[in-house]
Amino acid sequence: MDQLNSKKYSIYANFLNKLAKDLTTFYHSKLKGTFKVSNKLKGKGYDPVTTSDKAFEKFIRLKIKKKFPDHQVIGEEFGHKKSKSDFTWVIDPIDGTRSFVIGNPTWSNLISLNYKGYPILGLANFPVLKKYYLNYSDKIAYVYDNGKRKKISVNKKATFSSVKLSAAFHGALSLNQQKKIPKILKLMQFPCSDALSYSHLAEGRVDAVMQCSNKIWDIHPLIPIIKAAGGIVSTWSNKDAANAGNILASSNKIIHNKFLKLLKPVSK
Repeated sequence: MDQLNSKKYSIYANFLNKLAKDLTTFYHSKLKGTFKVSNKLKGKGYDPVTTSDKAFEKFIRLKIKKKFPDHQVIGEEFGHKKSKSDFTWVIDPIDGTRSFVIGNPTWSNLISLNYKGYPILGLANFPVLKKYYLNYSDKIAYVYDNGKRKKISVNKKATFSSVKLSAAFHGALSLNQQKKIPKILKLMQFPCSDALSYSHLAEGRVDAVMQCSNKIWDIHPLIPIIKAAGGIVSTWSNKDAANAGNILASSNKIIHNKFLKLLKPVSK
């Protein structure tokens, strides 16, 4: 991350800042209302995709192509546009598609800018909530809420004894596996709303977030935001979160290490 000077950071962060507003406008003017849903898994489970997912991704890809035509792009719906560039944009056009389908406002547009494969800038945009989270460097992240900007930070005073944990297993842990982590099950007291929960961690509202089966587009945009806000993020087996998979994010090392220890029976 240090290879990029502050000027370069601001070019890309300003692009994401404008894109957040454009995406919210695009949703409210073009996509709000009717949409079609199909199941990617075709009867072997349920993984919904909507016409809005595809419309959002096309919109985002077009904006990137106009501004940074040589950059690579990886999107959930339309795959990998390869080039020789060190920069790659990773897109989840709608994170929380199930929430989108049922009208829950917690879904988001997630976008990261990766430099040499590692996420350095992230955007989590919530069109219905009219707010978005964005980091401007590896040390500074903001929430923009109805036009007002506020610098965000994890809850540095959080302790494990009073930890606010937001967690969901997305059907990836069997009941037998869950029985191996009874302390964690008891601590799962706060709702888990996909990217919004990670954003709330960065904002200091919750102290830890735990999820299964994150893909790179689910977590890459959130890694730079969490880290810039002072948080820690890794896999359950304490590998780099950029690998995706089962993810743990915490407000400090003490909480993070305690959860890693509790997760050992189910971490790979």
